[in-house]
This record gives sequence, C-alpha cells and structure tokens, in this order.
Amino acid sequence: MEPAVKVPVMIYTESTPNPNTLKFVVNRHLLPNNSVEFLSVEETAEAPLAKALFDLGYVTNVFISNNFVTISKSDASIWPEIMIEIKEFLKAYFTEEKPILTENFVKAEKQATNEIKEGDSDVEIRIKAALDKYVKPAVEMDGGNISFVKFEEGRLVLQLQGSCSGCPSSTVTLKQGIENLLKRFVPEVQEVVAENA
Repeated sequence: MEPAVKVPVMIYTESTPNPNTLKFVVNRHLLPNNSVEFLSVEETAEAPLAKALFDLGYVTNVFISNNFVTISKSDASIWPEIMIEIKEFLKAYFTEEKPILTENFVKAEKQATNEIKEGDSDVEIRIKAALDKYVKPAVEMDGGNISFVKFEEGRLVLQLQGSCSGCPSSTVTLKQGIENLLKRFVPEVQEVVAENA
C-alpha cells in the first residue's frame, strides 16, 4: 500500500469591502460549519493561530471560519507590505498542522445565532431562514458573518463579524441591501441595524 500523498497547502487572498481586511482562503477545512472571532490578543489564550497572528504586530482582528481566515490590519500598515508575510506564515502553520484552537477552547456563548430555537416566533423563523439562504452566503464570500440578535417591534438587530465588523460600507450594505431584502421576504421587518449601532 502506497503512503497517502499529502496535498500541499494552498492559500489565495480575496479582497473584501473593508479596505483594512483581507480574506485568506485555504484548501483545508479549518472550522467546518463554525466560526470564531478574536477582537484582541487578550481573547486568544486558547487560540494559538489567532494569538500568533496578533503577535505579528499589525493584526487587529482575526475571524476564522470554514476554510478561510479573515484578517484586519492596523491603519498604519499597508497590504502590499504584509500580505506575503501573512500568506507564508499561514502556509507554514497549516503545513505543520499546528492547532487552530486548543482542546480547552470554549467559544463565548453568543446570543447571535441563525439557529432556530424552541420558542422562536413565526417572524423570527422566517427572518433566520432568509438570513441563512440569501444573506449569509454573500457575506461569507466577503470574509464575514452575519447573525440574528433580536427582533422587537419591527426592528431587527444583527451581529456583524469578520470583514463586516468596522467596514465603512457595512452600514450601506445593511440599510440598502439587507434591509430591503428582508422587508420583501418578511414584511414585519421595518428596520435593520447592527448590534451596538
């Protein structure tokens, strides 16, 4: 029996609507059907990949999902100077099969989720279904994530992560794109806002 041939790690970048954020797509499953976001190095005690990225000195946000890592940089850095270094770092990290998260990692219990829960109203179920089917795939293509937080009196609150977090165009996308779409599918939605907005 021949030994299994290891497929080399391949990484390519995709731009996002956020000029300070790039999406690094990997030909590996990183966190299948899951995602985690780190907004500071203090949150990375059990996340060696994110910690190592923050240790580069210019990383301000790390979002890891299915097969990509979305990285936000400081304003002082420019992508042409740091992109190759990050790609080489990620390629070496994944080639050595280092851990993304430790066994002790506990994902912060987030209230934002598109999972349908017992007790969800008919409107909430329709909102979550529309988010998963029409909005989430487009947001993931841009290196981000969007989740339901709450719906009260016509006002839908969503959580933005990854490239969407802090993106200058996210407000426009939220208002003109997502709000219009959801109003069409779920007429009860009158307004869509980002969490903490």
